[in-house]
Amino acid sequence: MAGRRDESQPPLQATRRQPLRPWQIRERCFNVRRRGLDPVEIRTFLHQVADELTVAQTALRAVQEENVRIKNTLRSWQSAQSTNHRYR
Repeated sequence: MAGRRDESQPPLQATRRQPLRPWQIRERCFNVRRRGLDPVEIRTFLHQVADELTVAQTALRAVQEENVRIKNTLRSWQSAQSTNHRYR
């Protein structure tokens, strides 16, 4: 029946709200259909996508941490500047 989803898979809305994790890609299973795609090729591709997602998420975390460090340094610098320059 068209439009029906596999009950063993999470609802589509839930996957859109949270970032996709590499393990979710690696463990994703698809229904087997007559004259379907090669399962080995699909699994290989999913592992490649999961690996690239891991690299991207790691880089994103590093950038976010650097961003926090820069913001904290800027706040410290601004505080030091405001105490050095008193207004009359």
